Amino acid sequence: METGVMENLLEFYKKSMRLEEIDARTYSPLVLAYIGDAVYEVMVRTKVINGGSIQVNKLHKHSSRLVCAKAQADMVKLLEEELTEEERAVFKRGRNAKSVTTAKNASVVDYRWATGFEALLGWLFLSEQFERLIQLVSHGLEKIGEFDQCDTKN
Repeated sequence: METGVMENLLEFYKKSMRLEEIDARTYSPLVLAYIGDAVYEVMVRTKVINGGSIQVNKLHKHSSRLVCAKAQADMVKLLEEELTEEERAVFKRGRNAKSVTTAKNASVVDYRWATGFEALLGWLFLSEQFERLIQLVSHGLEKIGEFDQCDTKN
């Protein structure tokens, strides 16, 4: 999509939703992780359904495998060297944040790494660094061997 069209769409979205200008750096790492979790979920679901229309239960199982803490932790561990200094700082703030919730089906270490990854994604989204956000998620899926596996026709 052309840059001008994307900018117009983004401005339309902000105006329609009456969103105020924000500075993503002012949000707590857990708030960043909260929005990053949702952004990542939508990205994964979009990739999974792109493989074709199949039963929702199968789509859910496939998506769930990719949005779990273990998969996110594996992904960010493989991407860590590629992060900029600023991205690494955001990730570490998220990873080191003290959350009152705990993982249901993950180790504490994986859960914290996943929270750091989600904080990074949330920061990229809120700071409107969409190309970098997409680049990291798609490259992360490739590195864990899941990019082509998202095609539900396989």
